[in-house]
Amino acid sequence: MTENLGRRIADHRAKLGLTQQELADRVGISRVAVSHLEAGLSHPGERTTTLLASVFKLEPHELVAGTGYPAAKAERLPVVVARHTEVELQLALLEHDLGWVEHVPPAYAEEVLDAWLRRLRLLENTTHDPRERASITEAQALVRMCLDDQRRRPS
Repeated sequence: MTENLGRRIADHRAKLGLTQQELADRVGISRVAVSHLEAGLSHPGERTTTLLASVFKLEPHELVAGTGYPAAKAERLPVVVARHTEVELQLALLEHDLGWVEHVPPAYAEEVLDAWLRRLRLLENTTHDPRERASITEAQALVRMCLDDQRRRPS
């Protein structure tokens, strides 16, 4: 028995906490188109399927496997897609750096944290997604807090 692709899309969207409009904005289609996909009234084209898979951090074939997605369309899907945004990558790198920054001399830690504040400011200026902007704001607050801790640390 095949699973409904629309239901799968709706489930993935819900897991990410996205509204239909937010998903539509990320994929470049209308909210009505997302509604029609989720209701099973239409199948997404290859471009939309690829972009949806990317948002859901899946490969396109993973998204459509076991569904009624047309085989002719599935054959034209790319094998892999980008799964992470630049913001997600930078925040993962920041998390890594914060894990070791307390184990280095305070002066070096301050230099690294100051560089992160500059990088996050640049990233904030190039990001249009409200959720990513919120994540950057949280990261900036965390870096400032770590910077304050470093400045209070004895040399």
